[in-house]
Amino acid sequence: MDDGAMAADEAAGAAADERADPGSGARSGLRASVLRELLLEPAGPLGRVEVVPRIGSTNAELARAFAADPAAWPGVGLLVADHQEDGRGRAGHAWVTPAGAALTLSISVRVSMPPDALGWLPLLTGLGAVHALRATTGVQATLKWPNDVLVPAPDGTDLAGWGSRRKVGGILCELVHTPAGPVAVLGIGVNVSQTAAELPVPSAISLAGAGARDLDREVLLVALVTALAELQGRWHAAGSDALASGLADEVESVCATLGRRVHVALPGGQELVGRATGLTRDGALAVRDDAGTEHVVLAGDVLHLREHSAV
Repeated sequence: MDDGAMAADEAAGAAADERADPGSGARSGLRASVLRELLLEPAGPLGRVEVVPRIGSTNAELARAFAADPAAWPGVGLLVADHQEDGRGRAGHAWVTPAGAALTLSISVRVSMPPDALGWLPLLTGLGAVHALRATTGVQATLKWPNDVLVPAPDGTDLAGWGSRRKVGGILCELVHTPAGPVAVLGIGVNVSQTAAELPVPSAISLAGAGARDLDREVLLVALVTALAELQGRWHAAGSDALASGLADEVESVCATLGRRVHVALPGGQELVGRATGLTRDGALAVRDDAGTEHVVLAGDVLHLREHSAV
């Protein structure tokens, strides 16, 4: 077990000890007092923790609050909602869940890294989610570039564009410019206890549907924040160099996109089909098309293809 997964596992144990029934937290309300005790400095890595019963979008609200009063959000801040009513995914996609059925949160991180390192933010956030999910649920989570968290389908069936994996979580990283300087808002959503009927599309799954051993949202939240703090610390200690820190290798090791044939819907309506061969120094996806030409994909919606399949 690597250091990040070990830290997430230890944090999960601390959170579980705070709840009498470790498996009872799937749709129980999040307890602000417990989360603050575990996550606020000096015991934890955060400068502020806010827990709200319901909200439109945690990303939108945290961005607004930080821009209005940056001093009120010292260090790394967390806004987590028991129920997010107007969640947003990448490219403006809506993300709505039943009350208490998902973990929905946003984290504010003051930007001190160079612009060419920003592409690693969603990938490192995804790596933290993978560490936390593996440590707390026993489910073998992986990443789909750039911002989806996948878990194996319990029946192993193949779904076009997804293979034998399904989406259990998503990440939306946004840069907000404020008078105090730029801040990155890292939005994370994980499907926890939804039934199949409560999920919007066949490509989605919940931890419950994936056979997770624990559905306690507090346990997962503490493990996730702890894992992210450990990864961010290593990244910054290496001057925001994902290669020098070893984090690029770790991301590649859990990225299910690499080595696969992919279809990429590019901004502007263009499409690219080829094989994902690796990640560039700035976190972009390298794709070699069927003619052998190398492409660097900075943004796009990726589908995983069967070998020798046509779109």
